[in-house]
Amino acid sequence: MNTAVDPAQTTPSYAIDYEMIFQHAPVGMCVSVDRVIQSCNEALASMFGYARGQLDGQSFRVLYPTMDEFLRTGDRIIPIMNARGRYSDERIMRRANGELFWCHVTGRALDPAQPLGAGVWTFEDVSEKRPVTAELTPREREIAALLVEGKTSKIIARETDLSPRTVEMHRASLMRKFSASTSSELVHKLVGVTR
Repeated sequence: MNTAVDPAQTTPSYAIDYEMIFQHAPVGMCVSVDRVIQSCNEALASMFGYARGQLDGQSFRVLYPTMDEFLRTGDRIIPIMNARGRYSDERIMRRANGELFWCHVTGRALDPAQPLGAGVWTFEDVSEKRPVTAELTPREREIAALLVEGKTSKIIARETDLSPRTVEMHRASLMRKFSASTSSELVHKLVGVTR
């Protein structure tokens, strides 16, 4: 007589509570519509220095260092979301107390025809690996984020509607601020790698 017990019969079954999963996820998460946070979890509110629920109904604008960076990032996201249906980058964001920090951001549109319409976004604080160590202008922050993605000055110029010469001037400024003698060294310093 076989007395083996089927493991599927002994494992308790739990109903999947998606709200609980959302609220307790180990990364910051939110649902947005037209770049307005509809609901965010505890991890996201805490990461940015807000109380739970305080970001609900707020524009993503409050998470950016400046209005210009908020607008330019939105412009950069649209063609990528149109092509892929998702977006991901690392950028400098702003906490409620004004502190700037590097953040990995990933999003997916719920309706591919509306890239900035309804979407799900995750935010991961990467400031321990990559502290913001220099006072940067908004344009320098944008160019730093694109350099970290491995983009050349020519591609950055195209994506930001700047001339390649202007991008090179910002890159030179970043190199001075980070005491980098080469572009490669600058990128290593931006991503927090010491050589």
